[in-house]
Amino acid sequence: MSNNYTTTFTVDQSPEEVCAAVNNVRGWWSGEIDGRTDQLGAEFTYRYQDLHRSTQKITELVPGKKVTWHVKDAAINFVKDKAEWNGTDIVFEIAKKGDKTELRFTHVGLRPAIECYGKCAGAWGFYINDSLRSLIETGKGDPNEKED
Repeated sequence: MSNNYTTTFTVDQSPEEVCAAVNNVRGWWSGEIDGRTDQLGAEFTYRYQDLHRSTQKITELVPGKKVTWHVKDAAINFVKDKAEWNGTDIVFEIAKKGDKTELRFTHVGLRPAIECYGKCAGAWGFYINDSLRSLIETGKGDPNEKED
């Protein structure tokens, strides 16, 4: 998975609590989300203004361990190749590390060589490290704090 955007953090909550927060996508990711986000095989769409629209299919859901979304269709409207996310995978790996739980987030296919990397990596950094982490630790995410 080298060169893909990855970020990791640890929390005091259990792997099951971390997984539940990941699956509560509306609690940590801004924009309009339609569809189920917590069931294997389910598809959901994400839309943020006219800047980003994508459809994700949940291709892996191992409670307390791993969640994978496959991006089936996307339109990132602030770059030349609006389909840069198509065919990429968004992976949440959850593991017990001593008395803590580690969440490793990787967007497989989001690499420095693609145009949206800077903005997309920055946005993921906020949504994962700030909003999702807050949802896990306090029960409240902050998905709409950062708007560009």
